[in-house]
Amino acid sequence: MCGRFTITSPTNRIVTHFEVDDVDDSVGSDGPDWNVAPRRAVLAVRDHDDRRVLSRLRWGLVPAWAKDPAMGDRMINARSETLAEKPAFRRAFARKRCLVPADGFYEWAAAPGPDGKTRKQPYFIHRRDDEPLALAGLWETWKVPGDAAVAGSPDGWLRTCTIVTTDANATLAPVHHRMPVVLERPAWDEWLDPDVDDVGSLQRLLRPAPDDRLVLHAVSTRVNSARNHGPDLIEPVEAVDPATDADAPT
Repeated sequence: MCGRFTITSPTNRIVTHFEVDDVDDSVGSDGPDWNVAPRRAVLAVRDHDDRRVLSRLRWGLVPAWAKDPAMGDRMINARSETLAEKPAFRRAFARKRCLVPADGFYEWAAAPGPDGKTRKQPYFIHRRDDEPLALAGLWETWKVPGDAAVAGSPDGWLRTCTIVTTDANATLAPVHHRMPVVLERPAWDEWLDPDVDDVGSLQRLLRPAPDDRLVLHAVSTRVNSARNHGPDLIEPVEAVDPATDADAPT
């Protein structure tokens, strides 16, 4: 899965790297974030009239038919294998696909400790060349009912997204069995084009990253709290061996 990530590249780098044509007013001037958590407004690259647009979407997809935006809390990830089948993602998969820029993401390796409790060691994963990642995403719009106030919907519409996941590659498999889909540049046009509706062709894009594309290292458990931010969160630490450390964090 993908439950936390970083976006530290400045906007101008994202615009250049993703060949963005237009920047939406929603992007603003937010600084780097080393601990992006669900419900945050994240950057997303979408297609609009054959132009790439950079905007912000709330992380946690809320389908158009949802009765409550809280449904998005359960929709931060979408399994690539069932996008065309699940009602929550089927419409977005057909015509509302996006790229979620990230500089890296976190995953937690779980193992039983000496007391029988599960211990988790966080890891930071990023590209070997330190270029931004293009995470495959889906987006949706949800109409805010009546005069209700929902954060992130100043015009009465809530725009949300989810990150697509697939099986882990050999690099990540020792840490977790799933990983976000990282799309390479040649796949961007096809993934973003709303007129592409060949399910088989789109599914073929949703494969694990090559084993040598990403690298990882253990990081502090401070990242476990979404309240913690700062570049120290991605600094390498010595991984705790849960089999021998009774004080490892849960």
